[in-house]
Amino acid sequence: MDDIFVARLMTSDLVTVTPDTLVEDAGQKLLEHGISSLVVVDEDGHLEGILTTTDFVTIVAESFPKAETTVSRYMTTDVVTASPQQPIVDVADAMLERGIHHMPVTDDDGSVVGIVTTTDLASYLTTLRASV
Repeated sequence: MDDIFVARLMTSDLVTVTPDTLVEDAGQKLLEHGISSLVVVDEDGHLEGILTTTDFVTIVAESFPKAETTVSRYMTTDVVTASPQQPIVDVADAMLERGIHHMPVTDDDGSVVGIVTTTDLASYLTTLRASV
């Protein structure tokens, strides 16, 4: 498994938002696409943060009455990232160590090119196990 790289497992069909997206709109995107995270990017596609369904627990708890709140208020900004050529074992280890479920994949200039999730890792392991 050491020779499997992030680029092989990452999801590259990303759903993104900008920091000024309203959380209500971000939540709608999560539901529409059946996903559990949104990568937050600037107008050039560079990573600004990540917003996950877990963040919505805080949003719901702190937003009463509902207000026009932007993603920038709740997104995580110290995002742990991977590179497309990073061994997947390193990514899995980092996700376990930090207790995270989503890791954006960025190229050398910081542009987001994909995301690896615990679902991607589980799917790969299931495929690997089935081929043995």
